[in-house]
Amino acid sequence: MAEEPRSKAERKADVLAKLSAPVADAWVATADGDEPHLVPLTIAWFGERVLLATDTGSPTGRNLAAHGRVRVALGGTRDVVMIDAVLERTIPVAESGPAGEAYAAQNDWDPRTAGDSYAFLVLRPERVQAWREVNELAGRTLMRDGVWLV
Repeated sequence: MAEEPRSKAERKADVLAKLSAPVADAWVATADGDEPHLVPLTIAWFGERVLLATDTGSPTGRNLAAHGRVRVALGGTRDVVMIDAVLERTIPVAESGPAGEAYAAQNDWDPRTAGDSYAFLVLRPERVQAWREVNELAGRTLMRDGVWLV
C-alpha cells in the first residue's frame, strides 16, 4: 500500500536533497533531430543550476550546443525527479572557478583534470516534477517556467 502523498514542500525538500547529494547520478536525455540520446552522468547542484561535465564533442555536448534543451531524471521508478532544463552557458574546465570547485566537492571525480575538451554545462531548470506513486501524480509539478511553485 502506498504511503500518504507528500506535500509540495516535502517534495521540493526531497528534490533538493537528491540534487545536492554526494555523487548524484542522473539520466540525461538530449536529441539531435529524430535521434534521441540518453546517458548516465554525475551531476552537481550549484546556485539553483544543474551542472553537467562532459566532453564537448560527445553526443550530449553536441546536442546541447545545437539545441539547448535537456531532460534530467533522478531516482528510481517509484521515486522520480524529472527536470526539463535549458543550457544557460558552457564553461571550459580551465575557466570553471567556483562551478568547477562545487562540482568536484560534490562528486568523486574532478573534470578539471580530464583535459581541455571537457566543459561544465550549466543547466537552468524550467520545469521540475517529483512523484513516488500514482497518489502523487496530482501536484507533481514543483517548478514551472523556472519558478518554484512551493
